[in-house]
Amino acid sequence: QVQLVESGGGLVQAGGSLRLSCGASGSIVSISAMGWYRQAPGKQRELVAVMTSGDSTNYADSVKGRFTISRDNAKNTVYLHMNSLKPEDTAVYYCNADITTVQIMGTLKRAYWGKGTLVTVSS
Repeated sequence: QVQLVESGGGLVQAGGSLRLSCGASGSIVSISAMGWYRQAPGKQRELVAVMTSGDSTNYADSVKGRFTISRDNAKNTVYLHMNSLKPEDTAVYYCNADITTVQIMGTLKRAYWGKGTLVTVSS
C-alpha cells in the first residue's frame, strides 16, 4: 500500500505565504512525476504544478512567478512554496504522484492521490 500525506494548509491573508508538503510512503520502487492539483468550490480539479524525476517543472499560468515546486527524492517528498497568495488561490490542494510499487508478479506503476489539504486566502 502507498500513502500520500499532505500537510501545511491553513488560513492566510492575501499577500502571505504557505508551504505545502506531501510525503509518500509504502512499498515504493520509484517515483516519477510528483505534483499538486487544486479544486476550488464549484470548480474542476486543476493542475497547479508538477515536477518530473528529472526535475523538469510545469506550472499553471495562474501561479507562475508566485509558486515553486520542489522535491526531496531521498524523503519521497514534494513541496509547494506559495507566495503572494490571492483569494482566488483558495482551494483544497491535492498531492499526486506516479509511483511504481512491488507486486507479487513484478512491479506496477500508477497514479496516487493524497486526501487534500485546505488553503484559505482571506482578502
